[in-house]
Amino acid sequence: MSTHFSESSASSEDWVSQAEAARLRGVSRQAIARLIKKGRFRVLRIAGKVLLRRAEVKAFEPEPAGRPRK
Repeated sequence: MSTHFSESSASSEDWVSQAEAARLRGVSRQAIARLIKKGRFRVLRIAGKVLLRRAEVKAFEPEPAGRPRK
């Protein structure tokens, strides 16, 4: 569930493309796209472009991999 929103007070430096988000996190663009699809990032869609908040990308903490321990 991806949240779509717009903020008129946000500057353009607050937003990054999927490719830039991937560079910031050291992962592939496809990995960022999967996280967006899972609803882990809020996005802004403008003219077919998907933008993510820079601060949200930098602060992202991945969930531990694998099945939870009992």
